[in-house]
Amino acid sequence: DLAGALISPVLAMAAGTFLCWWTWRMQIRFRWAALILFAISPILVHGTILGRPDHQSLLILLIMVAICADWTVIRSRDRRWSVVSGLAWGLALWVSMYEPLVLLVLSLIGFATMPYFATDTRPENKSSESAGFSITNVGRDLFTAPHRRIGWYVFLAVVGVALLIERRIPSLAIFVNDPLFVNWSRSIGELSPVRLFSGIWLTWLGWLVVVVPFLLGWLIVRKNRAAGFPPPAVILLIALFFLTMWQARWGYFLALIFVLSIPFLLNYIPWRSAAWAVFVLSLWPVLAEWDRKIWPDPATAEQRFEQRHEAVELRALAIELISGDRLPFVAPWWLSPAIAYWSGQPGVAGSSHESLPGIADTARFYLETEANAAGELLQRRGVRRVIAYDAERVEKTSVLILGRAASNQCMAEVLDYRATQAPAFLRLSAQNGTAKIFEVTNKW
Repeated sequence: DLAGALISPVLAMAAGTFLCWWTWRMQIRFRWAALILFAISPILVHGTILGRPDHQSLLILLIMVAICADWTVIRSRDRRWSVVSGLAWGLALWVSMYEPLVLLVLSLIGFATMPYFATDTRPENKSSESAGFSITNVGRDLFTAPHRRIGWYVFLAVVGVALLIERRIPSLAIFVNDPLFVNWSRSIGELSPVRLFSGIWLTWLGWLVVVVPFLLGWLIVRKNRAAGFPPPAVILLIALFFLTMWQARWGYFLALIFVLSIPFLLNYIPWRSAAWAVFVLSLWPVLAEWDRKIWPDPATAEQRFEQRHEAVELRALAIELISGDRLPFVAPWWLSPAIAYWSGQPGVAGSSHESLPGIADTARFYLETEANAAGELLQRRGVRRVIAYDAERVEKTSVLILGRAASNQCMAEVLDYRATQAPAFLRLSAQNGTAKIFEVTNKW
């Protein structure tokens, strides 16, 4: 329990420590601006928050290391950083074959476009070429240069080890246009779109996010590298912005690339004091969001109290399921992982796209009006316990997933509001103010 609560903040601290060391080693101007925004950006904090043992916090760390290593290789052609890049990208793909794969492809596209930005012929740029580095060779040498090849060998080795250990092909159902998945995804906050003119952009990144599109456009048109802005960041920022408009889950990585880009963006302001003033003022929406979170209004505070109280009662009820026997249960899909963890019993549903069949069967059970049909569903799944929860919320989510209307005689309402009218094969065995447990009396 303690490890699960602490792992994401610990990974966030590791990422912050790496960012601090990397910006110092690379002698990046305005490095503290990147560190400050990384520490307080609400979307990055949400991805690494206390009590969230999710894969996002690990991906944020691995992607940061991979991107920083790639940008360092551009400047130093150091084989050690190439190894770090291959190791970080390989581990990221081991964690997830979704976001890291897309980001890797976008990063490679960014490297391939670097010669486009190599038209600046000022003396300071020529000096870099005289030192053995030519930006026009970056795209060509991406796979063939000796300092790059070793990184790709490490990358392929990590991916190979991952396939040998996992022994399965990762599910990419998120790319499938399945009506069930589409309906389910609408109930997931991280899979919902972010509108172009939503205020959430300012909350996540501050007012500078309004200026960045114009600056990126100017960079593309003028092919200007005076501030040393890494061309791969241009591709990543543009692509991640549109990806976040499609699914909010990309906001973690948009914020991460934005943080890494901040020092280079501030370099375009000629006076150091003015650049810091602009950065500090741009944080106003971010600080305002923290003000709302730390000192919430009465309605929000009451809602948080109710959520905490509900979580405590749900755990107390889940403990009732602990048994030496195997007693599979049906519960609303978003509650099933926690109940399974606390009770040690298997649940029909889960909270990922890989458990969509169980999510669908759970929704069908709660919307079912015929006792025999509900019993057949429980029998097919070998269910021994049924959890009744807030009928209104269960109905709303089930209707959204299955795309059909609910009846006031459905199982969700009967079990929550009229437990005495439950089907004969369901016997009420435990309850509190949050939920009820029904025992399946039939021995299938």
